[in-house]
Amino acid sequence: MQDRANIWNTAKLTMAMAAVAGFLAFPPVQVRAEDSCQRETAKIDHNLHDAIAHHGPESKEAAHWRSELAAQRDRCWKAEHKWWDEDTHRWHTDRDWDEHDHDH
Repeated sequence: MQDRANIWNTAKLTMAMAAVAGFLAFPPVQVRAEDSCQRETAKIDHNLHDAIAHHGPESKEAAHWRSELAAQRDRCWKAEHKWWDEDTHRWHTDRDWDEHDHDH
């Protein structure tokens, strides 16, 4: 009976060690800053378009989201030295965004 308990305990310990080794060998995939920049920029850009459509380009809501978009582009620029343009669906490698590009 004691032998079966030892075998069972050894098997459980081996499985636990294999699980830990698996987690160490294959850590969870982290979201890259580039993906985060693109996703957040798209959300903010969408909110800006909604604000313009519902309240007008000169509204305080549009001004708020325009400011958020400029701040997001700046964060992406600082992190990745590029920024995402949701309207053209491409990355820009120059710090050349126009804070009023949604006014027209």
